[in-house]
Amino acid sequence: MRAVEFHEYGGPEVLKVVESDVPEPGPGQVTIDATYTGVNFADLKARVEGYRVDRLPFRPGLEVSGRIRAVGAGVTGLRPGQDVVALVDSGAYAEVVAAGAATVFPLPDGLDPRTAAALPTVLPTAHALLHEVGRLRAGETVLVHGAAGGVGTAAGQLARAAGAGAVYGVVSSPDKAAHALEHGYDEVFATGTFAADVHRATGGRGVDLVLDPVGGDTLRQGLGALAVFGRLVSFGNASGAEPWHVGQPELYPHGRSVAGFSVLSLARTAPDALRSLAERAFRTVTDGTVRLPVTAEFPLSDAAGAHRLLGGRTSTGKLLLRTAG
Repeated sequence: MRAVEFHEYGGPEVLKVVESDVPEPGPGQVTIDATYTGVNFADLKARVEGYRVDRLPFRPGLEVSGRIRAVGAGVTGLRPGQDVVALVDSGAYAEVVAAGAATVFPLPDGLDPRTAAALPTVLPTAHALLHEVGRLRAGETVLVHGAAGGVGTAAGQLARAAGAGAVYGVVSSPDKAAHALEHGYDEVFATGTFAADVHRATGGRGVDLVLDPVGGDTLRQGLGALAVFGRLVSFGNASGAEPWHVGQPELYPHGRSVAGFSVLSLARTAPDALRSLAERAFRTVTDGTVRLPVTAEFPLSDAAGAHRLLGGRTSTGKLLLRTAG
């Protein structure tokens, strides 16, 4: 079978198509004949800086849709020939993907494999940020960084459906602002001025909930943009900045709080909780609450092209690799 790996860290050109043996499922696993594979920023961080890479060569890829090829010992509720979508720890850039059964889901009713491949990381993340971790209540205000990306596109719609009083986004370009405004956002701010824009838009009150995948100085400014009793949820460190520690001086005066979330960490530590979360999140697509557009598609052999587009920070919505055909 064909797969895409990198044997050294670097630019998109280090991604190479290789021939590899078809994997066999171990206990508690299934193998999936892949149809589509999602492309995520975590894949770029792995290629550039070794994020979550235990050794080289490394095969990226966290989400896949397709059909079950084989089922390992101890797996129940899944069968060969079944159409599924899966979240995996790595390895989805391949024609056949091994996945732990706990994070393999029957293809949701009414969804095609192309749409389904865009869901496993983005949708449970957005749902958890707003509801399980962020605990958004009707009438509250929300600020989402990366509002035009995959998570941001879903979060804007979910916040609107939850009855948020106002949904604000942060983007890096006018084209991205237009995309965000079509997906639940009331107003969109530029990256460099968002803190001042929040205070202007809220009359100095601040927002009740900030969702931050950037870290560093953006996280610090986001904390200052919170209202009294506001919450900030960190779900990444795209800036690559050193971790920043927040404590009593920043939190006590206004009763603010900071939390964190990683869908991949939850998959490892509490797969049953992830499964329940994902099922709730997927229902928001099947019932029409959320529309997650696939804005670009590349063949598996051009994974480097997908990385160039995503790394150029001009993309919106979700990017996929077409694995079959």
